[in-house]
Amino acid sequence: MIPIAPEPLPLDLAGAIAGAAPRLGGFARVTYLSDTASTNDVALSLAASGAPEGTAVLADLQRAGRGRRGGAWFSPPGAGVYLSVVVRPGALSGRLSIVTLAAGVAAAQAVVASTALPVELKWPNDLVIGRPWRKLGGLLCESVGAGASIDAVVVGIGINVRTAAYPIELADRATALETELGRSVDRAALVVATLQALHDVFDRLRSDGTEWVGEQWRRFGKAGLDGASIRWHDQSGERRGLARGLDETGALVVDCAGRTERLISGEVQWERLSSD
Repeated sequence: MIPIAPEPLPLDLAGAIAGAAPRLGGFARVTYLSDTASTNDVALSLAASGAPEGTAVLADLQRAGRGRRGGAWFSPPGAGVYLSVVVRPGALSGRLSIVTLAAGVAAAQAVVASTALPVELKWPNDLVIGRPWRKLGGLLCESVGAGASIDAVVVGIGINVRTAAYPIELADRATALETELGRSVDRAALVVATLQALHDVFDRLRSDGTEWVGEQWRRFGKAGLDGASIRWHDQSGERRGLARGLDETGALVVDCAGRTERLISGEVQWERLSSD
């Protein structure tokens, strides 16, 4: 287990969590670290040691935050929400892609609820806004368990809140909530909204199954699904097609020269929506 030294919650966050505790249930368990390498690594260690669902790790600074496909996640001090939450999906443990999409829905719902910004989802789980898309945040879900037996999933969420000096490779496609709003954002309220949305989404997964996930995801991701032109790389080189939707597993359904293909991973560029 990674040794950690939890710190007292900042007063604004402690008050916000206490006020929302009846709605949050087990998702009110928040370990706060002012400085850590990666909240996902800490949460993975806690999950492997038996931490219950809802256990959350929140940091003010990540020194080795990471995104999908091993990329770094820019996490400067005080500029964002860097949050990782343990969930125990039970019967859904073999459907990590659906768990990931559901977490993306929760993150988008939380941003809309706390800021009213018209955020969108970019497959598989980036939070974006505007045209071309500007990235507000992203998700990284990692599992705990041996082989096909998944005991827990850590949902890592990074959301840019305050304007920061982004690295040059991100400067033209990254943005922040306060940049888009032109006003300050209450980070504590955003954290609580995110925890509540995760609580509600995973409760619904267990009570209602998974069919609703795709429909809810499409509400936020419609622009990138309805015939949008995309390109990606596989073993054959660069490919092009039209995104048509999501299937029941969460794969991206693509019309490629009259053939239907399913993309389950990889880096996809939306040609007229994205600047990357």
